[in-house]
Formats: sequence, C-alpha cells, structure tokens
Amino acid sequence: MKLAAAMLNRVTKSCVWACLVAWQLPTAWAAEVVVTGSARAQQVLDAPFAITVVDASALRDAGPMVNLSEVMARVPGLVVNNRNNYAQDLQISSRGFGARAAFGVRGLRLYADGIPATMPDGQGQAAHFDLAAAQRIEVLRGPFSVLYGNASGGVIAMFSAPVKQAQTELSVDAGSFGLRQQRYSVASPLDGGFDLRASYADLDVDGFRPQSAAHRSLGNLRLGWQSGSDKLSLLVSDHNQRAQDPLGLTAAQLAANPRQTAPEALAYDTRKTIRQTQTGVNWRHDFGDASVLRESSLTIYHGSRGVTQWQAITPAAQANAKSGGGVVDFDRLYGGVEGKLTLQLGATDLVAGVSVESLRDDRQGYENFSGPSATPTALGITGKLRRNELNHATTTDGFVQARTPLAEGWDLTGGVRAGRVELSTEDRFAVSAANPDDSGKLSYAYANPVLGLRWTPAPGWALHASAARGFESPTLGELAYSTASAGGFNSALKGQTSRQFELGAKWRSAVLELDAALFNVATSNEIGVLSNSGGRSIYQNVGRTQRYGAELSGLWRAAPGLRLQAALSLLHAQYLDSFQTCTGTPCSPTSNAATVLAGKQISGTQKATGWAEAAWRPGKALAGFPGELGLEWRGMARTLANDTNTAVAPGYALASLRWSGSLPLGAQDSIEALARIDNLFDKAFVGSVIVNEGNSRFYEPGAARSALVSLRWQHRW
Repeated sequence: MKLAAAMLNRVTKSCVWACLVAWQLPTAWAAEVVVTGSARAQQVLDAPFAITVVDASALRDAGPMVNLSEVMARVPGLVVNNRNNYAQDLQISSRGFGARAAFGVRGLRLYADGIPATMPDGQGQAAHFDLAAAQRIEVLRGPFSVLYGNASGGVIAMFSAPVKQAQTELSVDAGSFGLRQQRYSVASPLDGGFDLRASYADLDVDGFRPQSAAHRSLGNLRLGWQSGSDKLSLLVSDHNQRAQDPLGLTAAQLAANPRQTAPEALAYDTRKTIRQTQTGVNWRHDFGDASVLRESSLTIYHGSRGVTQWQAITPAAQANAKSGGGVVDFDRLYGGVEGKLTLQLGATDLVAGVSVESLRDDRQGYENFSGPSATPTALGITGKLRRNELNHATTTDGFVQARTPLAEGWDLTGGVRAGRVELSTEDRFAVSAANPDDSGKLSYAYANPVLGLRWTPAPGWALHASAARGFESPTLGELAYSTASAGGFNSALKGQTSRQFELGAKWRSAVLELDAALFNVATSNEIGVLSNSGGRSIYQNVGRTQRYGAELSGLWRAAPGLRLQAALSLLHAQYLDSFQTCTGTPCSPTSNAATVLAGKQISGTQKATGWAEAAWRPGKALAGFPGELGLEWRGMARTLANDTNTAVAPGYALASLRWSGSLPLGAQDSIEALARIDNLFDKAFVGSVIVNEGNSRFYEPGAARSALVSLRWQHRW
C-alpha cells in the first residue's frame, strides 16, 4: 500500500496544479463525443468514467494502419504489444485484464461498428479491423466496462467514417523488412438515400526474423440507407491471412542473438492461416423528441472463421495418448442479435436491451509429422487425426443503464447487465482408457452492476467516482483439459469476479486537456495457468488478486503550431494467495512443479508504461508540402513472463521520428504523405512475452530500426 500512497500523493499534486492552471485558461475547446459506456452520446468531459478517443489523424500518422499497436501507446492504462508475428494476435491488456493471454485477446471486449469481435466465451481478435477507414477508436477502461457483459475488463470500439462526399483513394506503403501494402477505396452518396463505401487492402511483409513472412488481404463493404426517421447499415468484411511463426526465444537465445528465430520454427515450418467473413446489419429508428421512446436499435450479425496452425510440438510429446496433436484446425460459425431502446423519462436518459451471442466450433487436431513418433520421416505437415470435437458457446443477457441529474453540476449514472454463459464440448474422437472422453458442459450466471457520480465544479472541469462488479468466464480453450490425471473437460474451473473502483478528474480548455484516474480492482477466483505441457494448456483458479494504480494523460497546445502530448500509467498487480504451478515440460508433482507465493507480480503486467509526443507544424511548408514534424517516445517497465517471476523481459524506451503532410492538387485532388523511422536508435528489446510458455520460449523480440513511407492520393468527384 506504500506504493499506492506514493502514487496517490504524486498524482494528487499533479492534479491540483493542473486544476489551478485549467481554472485560469479559456474554456473553448473541440469537444469529443463518445457513445461507448453511455446511455446516449455525450462529451468525454461529461462521462463519469475513464475513456480515450483516438482520431483518424492519429491513426494515419502512427504507421501503415495494420495493427492497433501502432497507435494505442497514447492511451493510458492500455497495453497493446506488437508480437512482430502475424501468426499470433496482438497482446492487449487494460489495467492488467487480459495480460495472462498467451494468444488472442482475452478479458476485453472488442467492437467494430457495433459488431462484436469478441466471442461469447471471451476470446477475441482485432486483425480484421479496417483502421484505414476508421473515424475514431474509443477506449473505455474501468468500472463502466462491465456493462458490456462477460469478460469485459475494458472496451475497444472502432467506428468507421461516415460517407459525406464521393471520393476515390489509392494508397501505397513501403517499409523495412519487406513491408509492402496497397489500399483501394471508393465512397459515394447514392440516389434514394443510399451511400456506399468499399475498400480493399493487400499487405506483404518479410519480417525482421527468419520464418516471419506474412500476407494479408482485407476487404470491407458498407452500404447505408437513410429515409426519414430510419437508418440502415449493411457491413460486410472478408479477411484472409497466411503467416509464418518464428516462435519466441529462450533467455539463452535472446542473449546470444535477439533477432534470431527459434530452431524449432524452422524444423517444423510453424505457420498459420486465417480466413474470416462477416456480415452485419444495423437498423435505427428515431421516434422524435416529442416521444418518451426516443430511439430503437437492432443489430444482427453472422460470420465464419477458420484457422489452421502448424505448431512446434515434438512427436515424442504427441506420443502421449491424451495429446491433441501438433496441428490445430477449426471452422467456426458465430453470430448474434442485440436490440435496445432509448427513452427520455423527464430529465433521465435510459437505455435497455437484450443480447444473444453464440458460436459453434468444429475443431480437429492432427499430428504435425509422418511416420512413427520415435523416427518421424517428415515434420511440419498435417498427419493423423488426434482430436475431433464440437464446441459451443452461448451468451444471453439483458441490460439497463440510466443517467439523471441530481442537482446543478451533479449527475448520477448507473446500470446493470445480467446474463448467462453456456459452454460445452462434444468429444467425437475415439475414446479409450488412455484417452478418455473430453466432453463436458458448464454454465455461468452473472449480474454486473455499476454506479457512477459526476460533479462539475466549474466549466471545463469534472470529477467522477464509480464502482462496479465484473465477471469473466473461462474460454472454451481454458476448459478443454482438466487438472485431473484422467483428463477431460475442466468442469472444476470457476468464473472470476472482480470489484472495481475508480476516481477521476478531467480538465478541458483552449490550450490544455488533462485526464487523471486512480483505480483499485480486487478479483476472486482469478483464472491462471497450471501447466503448458505436451500441447495441452491446463488452467486453474488461483485465488485472489489485486490491481491498483494511476493513469494520467494530457495535451498542451504550447504555442501556435506546437502540440505536446503525454500519457503515464502506473500499475501494481499481484497475487494475494499462493498456488501451485508447473514451470516446464514434462510437468508432474516431482518434475518442474513450483509454488507461486502470495505477493508475486501477475505475469504479463508492467509496473509502468509511458508515451510522449512533440508535434510541430511549421508556418512555412517544407519542400512545398504543408506538414507536421513529430518526435515520439515510448517506454515500458520490465514484464514478468511467468507466474513464479523467474522469467523477466527487461524494460525499454524507444524513440520514433515522423513527418506527415498534405498537398492540394487543384480543387478535386490531393496527396497525403507520411515518413516514419521507428526505434530510431536501433535498440534491441523484447516487444512482448508469451506468458507461461511451457518450453521457456517466453521472449518475442521487438523490431530493429525501421523506416516507412506512405502515400495516399484522393480524388473527390
């Protein structure tokens, strides 16, 4: 608690100083409007929770607009690590939620234009986000995220730009390590109230390590229609990707050469293919201001996702009858429907709705070799069937949220989301005494209440406090294997619950914007790793954990053309109870067993992260291009890679330099350009870790110094 007191003291002093400054400054600023976490759209200043908006200009200046990691360092409390490995999803955590995920996005809710990118069991991915078409990304942290249901330790929501005029775009990106990307888009209002946007992007990258090349294609279509009080949007996306997997490195490999590839990756030709198609429809009806019922909304979506991944699991490990093989192959069908109503009851805004989401996985596992396991004749292929099952997940819930004024300058916001998660596995593989039936079924019920209070003591200055209870169920992957020696479905695994508290302050003026938050999260039945061995990851409840910390971000328009921004996050995340785990392969009570003592830091978390930017727009155009120069800095404290805290990725600080500009070419055409150098001083660093990796290949190196040049031509009709 000494650390918490020290952080509180430092942040309080900073807040007091900022409040005094903000009090004296003019109160005209460009208000940002958000919808995430709100009963109705409202300004960021009016929201009783920590939320950050990342706009389209920040996305364009941050890189080739492929990964969220390019731009999200500016969001306090959020960590988005680029694995520099397209065979693995980004590593994303919010206030420590999601840090334990060895793959995929865990513990956060992801949305693209209102359509969930998080499945009912809590597993998500953001690779299909069309960042080039985004108008903004809203990042909600803290208690109010529980209103998004199961596994919502935070929310990342992307919103596409509306179609306002007819235009065509052609973009090209070229960068280090063989990065090549072309993007094409067309947008236009149409007759009869329709509008259309279509885009296609094609990416190739060789990677800075051997066995890390990737190809990705992403197509998106949005058809809109508006007539009177009705708005209808049809969204279609198609994502295809094939990527090699260089795997993580051991500590010895990292010390010898941090830019090498694990020998196992070459031996097994580790790689992954992804194919995903999704369609969604959203219909909104406006009842007008004269009615108590203001708006209705209905969203329906359906998609398919297929993944095949060739892993580096040894034939010897697959000789175990319980092994699922070294090749993962599944085809998923998923979909959902959400309906909600917005009402105005006097001065109270109220929204209520229901939601149903489901998925069906047809999952197989195969050996990754041919011939006998003792003397395989080939590696990195698709061999004999070792796993065959059907997985189902369904979430059904209802929610209500209201906001009402209490007195002049005081607002109260509260809500609750309650529902049920049902998860099941039907094992269709040949059952024997050596490989028992892994079938099973579990259900979890939850009710997540939240309450927030906001006070506006003066124009441009707001204080808030909020509290909530959250819930996170295990994923289907976490339930796949039991802790019992007989194996089977992990029916003993409980859902984890959390109690969250937040105090925050916001200031807005013509030259200064500041956001600060203090938070505390207490979790029971935290889900953690028991072992990663023989291709089976076994999970357990590890007891209580605690996370507390502080977040501070600010923007200062120091002079005409000069903009300074910064974000700082402090996080203390620890286990409060001791538990047993395995530190390697093989795993047994007499081999590689270890005790994680109470007080250890939660793996995958960092005690501090920071980001800063100085951007200068000179009065005179450079080389004929009016533009902006930017110097960026990003720092991260060390990351614990395993629960025993014996594997550590050192902290780092990186600098980047960029220039962006635009040049009009007559009345209808323009060219935008971006030039970036990332990791300016060519530092060797660990970009991310594979948490609790069973073979101690924890470390994923960050990219060496790299350059990027992007050009975008726009033609307006």
